[in-house]
Parts: sequence; C-alpha cells; structure tokens
Amino acid sequence: MPVVKPNILNSTFAAAKKEAMQKLPNLTQNQEVARLYRGSLKMMASWAIDRDIINREATKLRAQFDANRGCTPAKARRLIDEGEQKLFDMQHPDPYCIPYMPGGSLFMRNPPLPMSVCFPDGNLPDDAPDYTFNPDMTVCKPETGKSAVGSVLVDYSLKKMI
Repeated sequence: MPVVKPNILNSTFAAAKKEAMQKLPNLTQNQEVARLYRGSLKMMASWAIDRDIINREATKLRAQFDANRGCTPAKARRLIDEGEQKLFDMQHPDPYCIPYMPGGSLFMRNPPLPMSVCFPDGNLPDDAPDYTFNPDMTVCKPETGKSAVGSVLVDYSLKKMI
C-alpha cells in the first residue's frame, strides 16, 4: 500500500473545501458591524453561564459600539479589523452550539423529506412549500451566502457550515 504524504493529503482536502465553499456576499460596513456585535454576544454566551453576567457585559459591549458610532470610514475599518481580531483571540475552545445547528445534538436528526418522496406522482398540492433547507435547517437563500444548492461542507470542529 503506498504511503500518502501529509502535504498531498492536505492539498486534496483544501481543494475539496474550495470546491464546496459557498460564495460570501459583499457586506456593507453596517452589516459588518452588526455581525461583529452579534458574534461578540454569542462568544460572550459561550464564556459565561449566569445570565446576569452576560447582560452586564453585553451592556458594556453595547456602550463601546455606541461610543464609536458615526466615526470616519477609515477609523471604522480599523475598529472593525481590531474587533474581529479581538473576537478571534477570545474564541471559546468549545463554543455553545444551538442543538439543531452543526455540532449540536439535534443536527439533521429529522431532516425534511424531499417533495419527490412525499409526492412521487408529481402532483403537488397548491399549498406545498417551494423552498429547500440548509443542513442547519435554515431556508436556502442565495443572497445570504448559505445555499445548499449542490454540495455543502460542514466543519464539525468549528461547528458551522462552510
């Protein structure tokens, strides 16, 4: 049996990841700030158990975001980059995961059946849904960058869809 070199194996996985990755949407600066704020709140919930502590820290975090509202675009870009780096540095080694999301205990436990299985003759009722679900049970929308059309790669170590 031939020996597989680690760098060849890693390049193969990198190619598979590149093939399965969804295209990221272009975000406005407000959307980037909102995602940074939301990610910070989620990260905070992974580190603290007590709701009072989470609420107190969330109030401090909101005050920091409000203090920098209306700054120049250059300063905003610098603050966003610093915030993303701080968020990366403060990541929890085993973040809290909603049960039905990738890495959760309910992930893909009861996925919806395809319509071709429910109605094999092709006669769909008028009120039949015409949307598909992602593996994390969210509705597929191409504009969000999460669309399960084709192959979807789920990274269980990061507990998210890639």
